[in-house]
Parts: sequence; structure tokens; C-alpha cells
Amino acid sequence: MSIDIAVALVTLAAALTQRLTGFGSGLIPMAILPGLVGIRTVTPLVALITTTVDVLMLGRYRTRIQPRAVYPLLVGMAFGIPLGILALRRLDERIVLGALGAVISLYALYALFGFRLPRPNGRPWAWGVGLLAGMLGGAYNTSGPPLIVYGQAQEWPPDEFKANLQTLFIFNDVLVVAGHLVAHNMTPVVARAYLIALPALAAGFLVGGRLDRHLNPERFRILVLALLLILGVRLVVG
Repeated sequence: MSIDIAVALVTLAAALTQRLTGFGSGLIPMAILPGLVGIRTVTPLVALITTTVDVLMLGRYRTRIQPRAVYPLLVGMAFGIPLGILALRRLDERIVLGALGAVISLYALYALFGFRLPRPNGRPWAWGVGLLAGMLGGAYNTSGPPLIVYGQAQEWPPDEFKANLQTLFIFNDVLVVAGHLVAHNMTPVVARAYLIALPALAAGFLVGGRLDRHLNPERFRILVLALLLILGVRLVVG
């Protein structure tokens, strides 16, 4: 299978999963594509893909955003994102892939078993979560897990939860894309892969919209999380 076909198929699967479950546009390609095209190509590519997805998704929930809830997280993310991009450039690829696999595996276990953490209070917690999310976003496009865990612990209502997360994701996307531009990671190879991914992204959302009426979303979510757990462990063990 050619790399172009692999990028298109993985993007299609990621968009389909995002449409059906609300997550997957970043985690799925980050779990599968590094072994095919390299982590330093995948990371800026997925940053472009998730930016496209998150801009489209925000329109559904923008009126429910809670600025006071997201502001301290944004501050932490602003400091964390450059650190993540720097780590991607400086660390050995095997270390980067192993850490990525650990993040994916731990989040899959957390979501599969329905763990809930105690409610964190105070801005230092939000700054720390934002810093961690920014570092993971800059290095791996996986800012979602710590933000989702934090939002669930805060018991944000469903619409506010989705709106706040999309706001945080877009902030992360913009800074990560800008950081990759500054770091000269947005190569012609990345741009070409993004153009290949766009039609697959649109197709995934369209197909997902059709399947949404026929599939059990909870069963599909569990299946995807189990797959992510397997893929994450594979990245850890090499």
C-alpha cells in the first residue's frame, strides 16, 4: 500500500470516528501513521487536520463557551506548546514514539474503565493541566486527554464541556501550527499529505453522518478505545 493511500484511509477512519464518537481526529492518525511516514512528518500533518476538524466543530457549541473556565488552561497551554515542539525536535524518535504510545494507552484505559478523578480546585491546577496539555499538543497533537479528564472532574455540563474543549483545541491547533511553521516543520511533504487528507476528511464526516443513525455509538466508542489501547502498547514496545 502506498503512503498516499495509507494517509487517506487513516484520515477517513479518523474523521468517521470523530463524527460518531466526538474524538479520534488526532489520536487515531497519531497512533497509526508515525510508523509509515515518521513522527516529525505526522505531527505537523495531524495539527493541520485537527485544526480543520475543530474549526468545523466549534460552530455547533460556540454560544456555550465559559471564558472563565478556559482562560487559566489557555495560559498553561501557551507555555507548554513551545516546549512540546522543542522536545519533538530534540529527542530521539524512539523516545518520542514510546511516550506517545504511553499517553494513548493510558487515556484508552481511563476512558474504557470510566475512571473519574477528584475535582481539582484553584488556578494552579488549571495552569498545570494546561501546561501538560500544551506539551502533549506540541509534541504529539494529543492535548485532548488531560483536558477531557480535567473537564470531567470539573463536572462541566455536556454542552459547556464540548464548547470549552473545542475552544481549547482550536487555541492549541493555532499555536501548534504556528510553532511548526516557525520550526520549519511544515515541509512540502506535509503540505502534499494534507491535500491528500482533505477529501478523505470530508468523506469521513459525510459517511459518519449517515452511519450515526444506525450504529450504537457507545459500542463503537468502546471498540475504538480498545483499538487505541492496542496501538498505544505497540508504540511503547516498539
